[in-house]
Amino acid sequence: MSIHPLAVIDAGAVIPASCTIGPFCTVGAEVELGEHCELVSHVSLTGPTRLGSQNKLFPFASVGQPPQDLSYKGEATRLEIGDRNHFREFVTIHRGTVKGGGLTRIGSDNLFMACAHVAHDCVVGNNVIMANAATLAGHVVVEDFSVVGAFCAVHQFTTIGKYAYIGAGTMITQDVMPFSKTSAERNNRAFGANTLGLERRGFTKERLRKIQHAFRLLLASKLNTSQAIERLRGEGALGEDVEMLVAFIEKSTRGVVK
Repeated sequence: MSIHPLAVIDAGAVIPASCTIGPFCTVGAEVELGEHCELVSHVSLTGPTRLGSQNKLFPFASVGQPPQDLSYKGEATRLEIGDRNHFREFVTIHRGTVKGGGLTRIGSDNLFMACAHVAHDCVVGNNVIMANAATLAGHVVVEDFSVVGAFCAVHQFTTIGKYAYIGAGTMITQDVMPFSKTSAERNNRAFGANTLGLERRGFTKERLRKIQHAFRLLLASKLNTSQAIERLRGEGALGEDVEMLVAFIEKSTRGVVK
């Protein structure tokens, strides 16, 4: 095990021999690291927190601190993190609250750029990018392959759908549709499918055609949302992607950004 002599490790922490912990890091009790994790320096880890394998935490990342919620009274809520995530400088990730289920959960292969924040009871999927100073309020769900741009603020209890792209500086107060592009430059509106991002993820031309057709009906036609969904269902053979998009809209309780 490579632990710098200036690191402070609680006896109750579980740290495999394959991990590397740099100077001035603090690892508290009830913290469990997976294999080959690396804490570069000045990292603060508190628990109950469990990390999977090959996570890398950069200087001044603070992971597993209590939630910023006035109702929190010191309960043993948790933070669970998957594998191969990168937490850059000054990233903050907080544990859950009892009223929110007691758990903040982060998947695998995510990038949290400098100063990004994930609040209590959030659920972040896999292959997500949160750019510099992107901020999630409590109880937010971010689904797989989404991008949250720099200086974005996401309102509590909202959901960001799969493959969504949110431009820098956008304030999100409603659910963000899967596959969509949303930007403050467009008055905080969705303005079509995230075509370039989907192409990079290997979507075929036929899949893209169906998704683009759905967004034309939802955003560019004179139909309201219910009418657009009815038209799509009436056309039949929506495909898995559009079915997911329609299901996301129908189950939304906050409404979707359009």
